Amino acid sequence: MKVIVDLTQCADHGQCVFSAPEVFSLDDDGKLAFRAQTDGDTYISGDLDESMRDDVEEAADVCPLQAIEIED
Repeated sequence: MKVIVDLTQCADHGQCVFSAPEVFSLDDDGKLAFRAQTDGDTYISGDLDESMRDDVEEAADVCPLQAIEIED
């Protein structure tokens, strides 16, 4: 499972951090930390453990802008 975030949609509300803190975090500027890991319009995580699926699905559901997708 991978997490795909459309950075053109993401507005750093941080709701995903509350749902899946092992996947999402905020940096010191209040921006999602993965923004520093990509130079494009999309962030794609590495392979995530299946045990995180429920939290990641909740993060995608609570994203106000629906910027998070899950890829199997």
